[in-house]
Amino acid sequence: MTGSSAPIRLRFAPSPNGRLHLGHAYSALVNRDYARRLGGELILRIEDIDPVRSRPELIAAIEDDLAWLGIEFAGPVRRQSRHLPAYRDAVEMLGSRGLAYPCFCSRAAVISAAGPDPARDPDGAPLYPGTCHSLDPADRASRLAAGLLHGWRLDIGRALARVPGPHRFRSLDAAGAETVHAADPVRWGDALIARRDVPTSYHLSVVIDDAVQEVSHVVRGADLLASTDLHILLQALLGVASPAYRHHSLILGPDGTKLAKSRGSESLGDLRAQGVTPAEIRRRLGFG
Repeated sequence: MTGSSAPIRLRFAPSPNGRLHLGHAYSALVNRDYARRLGGELILRIEDIDPVRSRPELIAAIEDDLAWLGIEFAGPVRRQSRHLPAYRDAVEMLGSRGLAYPCFCSRAAVISAAGPDPARDPDGAPLYPGTCHSLDPADRASRLAAGLLHGWRLDIGRALARVPGPHRFRSLDAAGAETVHAADPVRWGDALIARRDVPTSYHLSVVIDDAVQEVSHVVRGADLLASTDLHILLQALLGVASPAYRHHSLILGPDGTKLAKSRGSESLGDLRAQGVTPAEIRRRLGFG
């Protein structure tokens, strides 16, 4: 856990797969104000591991929108796409310890093998049914030698045997009051920690980046609360410190669902084009 003498550092970490919307603006402003309250600094990370949807013009737009909002960041911007070897090394280490295994299944194959009414992980995806977990070692070695496309999955059973817990994390509210929450990583099953197209995943990358960047407080949306269960386990397996966490409320659309780029939520760029000012955005989101 983060000690009291450690520097206070928060991060805002958007993915450049679309323009920022009001939900991103709210999270960035919450991070800024929380960093100020704690007397710490706020850094910017670009989570651009997606090789298809992460485009340079979207990264530039993110930085421009944040500057327009008046949010300043300390230090250089970290881009995940420039640190793939570090993530690959972590996957190889976990694999060498028997804590992860190669998975040759496509998403469609996982859905098919999971059956018509599968157990699901907190994101709603079918829990992995263990197809490649049960592969004969010779068959696995043959597939790897043939260069077949594969990702890597955490062996949740062996992981929990290595670090049985109990697993807990520090949770902070808006006023900074701290409580300790129990984590339940088993509900993620054999989670994917490296994709077929890139040698990492969201879960693995953020754990490594938070450790490398010495992030002391992770402030992010309530939709990522369940992810913390898996992150706590990965931190224990990798031997890195766990930040304190705050999961803030979400900005919802007119239909009551969270804003999302994939749903075409109105972007900050759209609002800027309509003549909306940064001050109006801040007031709309409750920042005066």
